[in-house]
Amino acid sequence: MELEDLAIFRAVVQEGGILKAARKLHRVPSSVSTRIRQLESSLGTELFHRDRQRLVVSQSGHRLLDYAEQLLRLSGEAKAAVSGAAPGGVLRLGALESTTASRLPAVLAAYHQRYPDVRVELSTGTNDALVAALAARRIDAAFVAEAPHDAAVEAMPLFRERLVLISPAGHAPIRRAQDVAGDSVIAFPNGCAYRRVLIRWLGDRRIAAMRVLDLSSYHAIVACVAAGAGIALVPEAVLVTLRSPPVECHPLPAVHAQIVTPLIWRAGEVHAALAALQAELRRHARALRATKLLA
Repeated sequence: MELEDLAIFRAVVQEGGILKAARKLHRVPSSVSTRIRQLESSLGTELFHRDRQRLVVSQSGHRLLDYAEQLLRLSGEAKAAVSGAAPGGVLRLGALESTTASRLPAVLAAYHQRYPDVRVELSTGTNDALVAALAARRIDAAFVAEAPHDAAVEAMPLFRERLVLISPAGHAPIRRAQDVAGDSVIAFPNGCAYRRVLIRWLGDRRIAAMRVLDLSSYHAIVACVAAGAGIALVPEAVLVTLRSPPVECHPLPAVHAQIVTPLIWRAGEVHAALAALQAELRRHARALRATKLLA
């Protein structure tokens, strides 16, 4: 089993077939097909189920893909370390929508300018969906609200967020959970860490009796609150970035309101592009602290 075989196998999986993989690799299809057959023979198992002209990745193929990704990445890191080349390749990131909108633009812009050979692929999702994607190796790192208590995951605390309750303009002051009796709750679907904060503040019994509207966009959530559909819990920084109708903001007790966003990654798996991002995040944090000291 050679690295070239693994690269060909990965291309077939990613492209969904021999023909597309051959075009991507600038090879003739028969050569790609032969290398896949040889790899299967050397491993003693089928990596694909063949259904006429379709290839479907087998269970063994899915297992091999994880190892292929790691080995090819390590190979690239070794070459970069020896050659002294700047980070390159693909960096797959996940992030909360709030973090993507309010915290990452400046960081990613600086990162792209410093490391133009790295292609950043960013996807958004709930806290739990991002943690699952990291575990499944669909992403290399993620900006989340709650890092899992897992020795296999490392974390770097980053952005301090202040969560606030928002309501339609003119709503009576909200100081206790009883003050939202009769209101509907607008929140991201289950798996959202901020939704869990709101549930803890309201209490399980109270939230069970309330109407909940699930939305997957802060633009939609804030607009619905402004229109009178209910209340919501959002990071204060998001409100600054949104051009939305006016809403009323209500503070929460610090135990619920203060959240720190960490970057998480699989322990021991920091490739060159990810290490460069971590360094950029540290530079960004130092610059913010310096700005506050000068203000």
